[in-house]
Amino acid sequence: MKSHTEYLTMNVPKRMGFVNITPQVEAAVKKSGVKEGMVLCNAMHITASVFINDDESGLHEDYGQWLDALAPFDASPQRYRHNRTGEDNADAHLKRQVMGREVVVAITEGKLDFGPWEQIFYGEFDGKRAKRVLIKVIGE
Repeated sequence: MKSHTEYLTMNVPKRMGFVNITPQVEAAVKKSGVKEGMVLCNAMHITASVFINDDESGLHEDYGQWLDALAPFDASPQRYRHNRTGEDNADAHLKRQVMGREVVVAITEGKLDFGPWEQIFYGEFDGKRAKRVLIKVIGE
């Protein structure tokens, strides 16, 4: 069995944003030489996410509005208990919980085995600083 590991450094300039990382994941799969297997993509920070969906700007705007309605940004300690610890990012933790930590995608004949329109995205909910994404490829 082969194994290949890469790390992406993400630095989203806004508090919240979505970045298509499919090309970087495809490059890692190609570099690994794995023809049949799996790739794991994991947001290595508790205020960020990796998820699969359509690469459509209106949908990304909808995500932002929906997530802000579920967990609006409020740095004060009155709304979120987490912010009573001196942090100001409780909303980002909640948004990450909804959007998920990681994805696993099958590799078939050396390519990501997606359904129609599927792409891999990094979701940032407490940006303006560097964070990492793990890409782990395993297989034959």
